[in-house]
Amino acid sequence: MFMKIRNIFFLFLAIPLFAFTTVHKFYVSVTNIEHSKTDKALQITTRIFIDDFQRVLNERYDLKEELTAEKDLQVVEGMMQKYLTKKIKIWVNGEQKTFNFLGKKYEEDVTVCYFEIEGVDQVKSLEIENAILYEIEEDQQNLVHVKINNTRKSLLLIKENDKGLLNF
Repeated sequence: MFMKIRNIFFLFLAIPLFAFTTVHKFYVSVTNIEHSKTDKALQITTRIFIDDFQRVLNERYDLKEELTAEKDLQVVEGMMQKYLTKKIKIWVNGEQKTFNFLGKKYEEDVTVCYFEIEGVDQVKSLEIENAILYEIEEDQQNLVHVKINNTRKSLLLIKENDKGLLNF
């Protein structure tokens, strides 16, 4: 009887452990764009998982050190800026704009990058192309959340459809 109870107890203990052996990873970046009337600028943040960002910078620019090591900050941030300016394109009211890379920080397992597009008085339309990490991950999805004049709109961009237009 004791043996039977012990075996049943073991099964109830072991089954939940087996459920956690399969890791499901999401391949997603999140970009937030907000218009500041005061600053006449689009303020942009992009969140990318550190391990994915590390991998793409290593493959593209031969980055060997860990991103979070905080060594050679100018070199690492230069690589980030170079990569992101190639992968994110923004058109305001039909005109392609360039953004200024302001910096980055790390939050747990995510790199948060900050950008700004200056000289934007008003936004009638915003077109966004976001091809972050498509070259290393087929299942990559890039969410874009936009807030203009208290109106919120979102896009879900995938490799086959990496561009979207929002009208305000």
